[in-house]
Amino acid sequence: MLISQISTHVESNFTLLKEEMSQNGNSEEFNETFNSVINTYSNATLKNTERIVLGNEPDAKVFRYIKRDEIVKVFQDRKDKIIGFTKNAEKSIEKKQIADGLRYYYWALTLLKSHPEGGDIEYIDQTGQKHLLATWLPMQLNNVFAAIDISVVDKETEDGYALYTMDIRHDNSQIENFDYSYWDGTDWSNLISARNGVGLVELYGVATDTEKLKIKAEYIFEGEARIDRELEDVLSKIDPVPFRSSYYTIAAKATETIEQPKKALDDSKLTSVLNNETYKKSIEKIIEAIKGKTYSVSQNEFTTEGYSIFTKLIDYGNAKVIGSPELSFIEFEENVICRAVPMSFNFKSNNKQFIEDVVFHFNKSGKVENLSFGLSHAALNDIIQKDVWKERDRLILVNFLENYKTAYALKRIHYIEQIFADDALIITGSVVKVKPNEINRYQSNRIIKYNKQTKQQYIKNLRYSFGSKEYINLKFEQSKIRKAGKGGDIYGVQIKQNYFSANYGDVGYLFLMVDLNNPDEPIIHVRTWQPDIETNDSVYGLSDFN
Repeated sequence: MLISQISTHVESNFTLLKEEMSQNGNSEEFNETFNSVINTYSNATLKNTERIVLGNEPDAKVFRYIKRDEIVKVFQDRKDKIIGFTKNAEKSIEKKQIADGLRYYYWALTLLKSHPEGGDIEYIDQTGQKHLLATWLPMQLNNVFAAIDISVVDKETEDGYALYTMDIRHDNSQIENFDYSYWDGTDWSNLISARNGVGLVELYGVATDTEKLKIKAEYIFEGEARIDRELEDVLSKIDPVPFRSSYYTIAAKATETIEQPKKALDDSKLTSVLNNETYKKSIEKIIEAIKGKTYSVSQNEFTTEGYSIFTKLIDYGNAKVIGSPELSFIEFEENVICRAVPMSFNFKSNNKQFIEDVVFHFNKSGKVENLSFGLSHAALNDIIQKDVWKERDRLILVNFLENYKTAYALKRIHYIEQIFADDALIITGSVVKVKPNEINRYQSNRIIKYNKQTKQQYIKNLRYSFGSKEYINLKFEQSKIRKAGKGGDIYGVQIKQNYFSANYGDVGYLFLMVDLNNPDEPIIHVRTWQPDIETNDSVYGLSDFN
């Protein structure tokens, strides 16, 4: 009832929403949508209400009210979120994280439509130019769609089946991530999460004879919006905005003239294996076994532990090899690392398909002893390009992070339990709002509330999480790594983490303080997680724990 009274005071200010509804000529539809949108403010508003008890039980009487300046703050909070999403979108597009950029731009646009002053909110971009968001956000979305180029680079066919490998670029540069679906002849497919410029299309039956492929870029990301109750609520109340430019029609044949995708890393920065024929034949045999689903044929290429990890990876999500990978073989002490075989994974309970670069680790006997999901190109090169560190140190860091993310994906609870020190400091975090007049060194009047766990509590919670989820997928981006001044090979790793599972997803900043003095037995002493924030200034770092 309190919310409905507030509605009467702000209805006239909903210029953006009213203009949109008036185009449909349905005033009742506006009133219904308006009341629904106003109710999306209720959670924030009711936290700021005050009360006066006029009479106690059994004839209790309570007077509940909210101050006018608190109403202003409620709308200001949503405006801050709109600006924050827009900033995140600009940064993401600049880094070729196209899925993230489209998501943040569209979420900002949706929240803008739910704001009473949405038609008047302005934004200053990274160049210092001022824009009216009501017109600028749709233009930015269309600009991103227009700059995306998709080409088929490989096609594999069997009876009644065709697999197309695609190269996906933005402004002629490979994308870091991009989500899309394709027309399979009868319906749109589940979402495909492309990465490092590689995507796929799978067609069956008569659809394999098509001369054109139809692709639809994802930009709404309703599933990811679940991490923000306010955003999820608004998305459910406002009709989605269609963008015709998000649809693409491409030739269903390989383009011969396209420049081949770049490798994941610059080989000149590392020591390559000159005589790699033995390793290459081993990988080719494994790839053929995966394609033919005759996995045991390749068992002799693995150690016992390596084959166990291989079968877990195959079981992870209907694994398939994509295209014809360009492989790199890197020396690492007495071992060899093969980077990387692109593979796709999908799951029964999920409408999303993931693409991962699978990395193979050979021991000195030429057997595969370990497999891992590779880092993104950006996160990988953030480490490899650090020439001030020894090559060995850089590869140890890459191997550790790739093994870490793979252990969560394959639910290797015993491995995770081994790499955490018994007295490890484990901190999880959440965002808490504070009043404007309180001292706050974080932006947008937010502080981080931390929860501390022991190793035993963390592992117990992790076991429950693993048991309740069909799959877990981690993606690492934007790494910042420092080496401690003492203690040998002790590192502080700040990295942006995208977490996906069947029933949950979030984006945040992971910090690990890890001892890599013995690369075969890494030890994590500190692990913290913080929600996605607008600036990295407040992210935990090595200096907080030295």
